[in-house]
Amino acid sequence: INAEYMGPVNPEHIYMSDGSSVGIGRLLSILIQEDSGVYIPIPQYPLYDAVLTSLGAKTLTYHLLEKKGWAIDVKELQHNIDEAKQRGIQPGIICVISPGNPTGQVLSDENIRRVLELAHRNDMVVFADEVYQKNIYDPAKEFHSFRKVAMDMGKDIQLVSFHSTSKGIFGECGRRGGYAELHGFDSEVIAEIHKLYSMYLCPNLDGQVTVAAMVSPPKPGSPSYELYQREASDKFESLKRRAKLLEEAFNSLDGVTCNAAESSMYCFPNITMPPKAIEAAKEMGRPADAFYCLSLLRSTGICVIPGSGFGQVEGTYHFRMTFLPPENEMSYVVDSFRRHHNEFMAMYK
Repeated sequence: INAEYMGPVNPEHIYMSDGSSVGIGRLLSILIQEDSGVYIPIPQYPLYDAVLTSLGAKTLTYHLLEKKGWAIDVKELQHNIDEAKQRGIQPGIICVISPGNPTGQVLSDENIRRVLELAHRNDMVVFADEVYQKNIYDPAKEFHSFRKVAMDMGKDIQLVSFHSTSKGIFGECGRRGGYAELHGFDSEVIAEIHKLYSMYLCPNLDGQVTVAAMVSPPKPGSPSYELYQREASDKFESLKRRAKLLEEAFNSLDGVTCNAAESSMYCFPNITMPPKAIEAAKEMGRPADAFYCLSLLRSTGICVIPGSGFGQVEGTYHFRMTFLPPENEMSYVVDSFRRHHNEFMAMYK
């Protein structure tokens, strides 16, 4: 599967599922042990917190560094691990999302190496959520798969890599296709995982076919190659333009800063909330960013997700906005957003 990114793959170590979310939940349920903890990033895709809560697992967190392009602070993470061990919790899994959701960052090769070294040092399993690997818009950035970096390091690191048909250029969310690939696990552990996976029904046929099409696109010389390349390029370049448009629009607004939309399908801007807006939100019993997002929805019909839904550093406020509206509607969306923001800031200034 995708040898360009992942190197030689043993097909016996690949487990397909109805989208990557099902695979993540299933493998978490299999690999979590009593009294072990699972580290998830803040901000994070809420799937992880929800699954861990449903499993009764011990959820541990680490913060991404917004001022450093949402990189992982490995020193802080090691400090957190040491503290967890002192409390009698044995960290067993660390979940990493790269390219990021909701943050849209692309982790560097060096940052990934340091995370893998930490996992190896602490005998932890790494869950690498890499579903946005084809959605990288910054030409200065490159996708580095955790698996390829782990193989380059030559260390025995237990790693699960996830991919999905819901993102990339395919964007086939409804087909529900995904897979997990296991690397570095003992053969006896693989056998137990295989046994437990065998209890479930096979993933849906549409999803399996779509995964096959995703990992094996038309080759040069095939009848559909030129059409596929043209359509894929058109979609990618459109997403790239929309990402830049939204990023620049947010950075032009009063009290808003937005890191570069390097990848994925979202911007995750930081908004400095006026004190009066914070007080008004408290009176309504809502986080200030949720208060802002609801105001935006009522005023414009634009739906964004407050940063409090993903987790954020206390005292900061964010929201996640997708750049998936059709390109010919993006200028209208941006203008509507700008109008609401200016009115909101003037009201609560």
